[in-house]
Amino acid sequence: MVDGHTVRQAVILAGGKGSRLRPLTDTVPKAMIEIAGRCIIDHQIEWLAQAGVTDVVVSAGHLHEVLTEHLESGPQPVRVQTVVEEEPLGRGGGLKYAGKRLPEPGDNWYALNADIWTRFELREMAAYHIERDAVATIGLVRPRIPWGVVDLDEFGRVIDFVEAPPSPYPVNGGIYVFSSRILDLLPDVGDHERSTFPMLAKERRLAGYPIEGYWRAIDTTKDVAEASKELNA
Repeated sequence: MVDGHTVRQAVILAGGKGSRLRPLTDTVPKAMIEIAGRCIIDHQIEWLAQAGVTDVVVSAGHLHEVLTEHLESGPQPVRVQTVVEEEPLGRGGGLKYAGKRLPEPGDNWYALNADIWTRFELREMAAYHIERDAVATIGLVRPRIPWGVVDLDEFGRVIDFVEAPPSPYPVNGGIYVFSSRILDLLPDVGDHERSTFPMLAKERRLAGYPIEGYWRAIDTTKDVAEASKELNA
């Protein structure tokens, strides 16, 4: 059943080269890296479909022919359209380029980086976004710090060592809910995090949604191995 918080369209940013994932990305784009036997983008499309999305625009670049062939090789739970950045537009430019090709430009939409493996209730994030009348809502995560940290008492004495604790600060998890107003505010070329988001923050039109479920960015071969282990546990 569709409700007022259901977002029916989404963009997946899949244009990056994934240099830190080489040699895996020598033959397939980053979005097709397999985690626990499944491509990241297949997992994302299924997750979006379960949240009520019916249309997905994939913004492709590096090895876009391979990605397009993969997406067209079998049935999909949503309508998928692939658009190709002939020249790198940056993340903000890529969002604008793909967002203009959504079927309902006047409606809200999700956007995801194609190197994110996550699961949480997307409809709740959409409701959070709508309740705050935000132009954009960022999914916020607290990834684990890759080092052990030292815990001190009030006198500066070491009382404990904590291995890889969660970050004390929330960071951008690469998952967004956008209103239709965002398209006019995104750069044609460049990074939205350095232009659009700071402007919206000053105007109090940018919201942050804490993600409580599983989240991992797949940036290196170590991330692939660790995510596979966690998901198979």
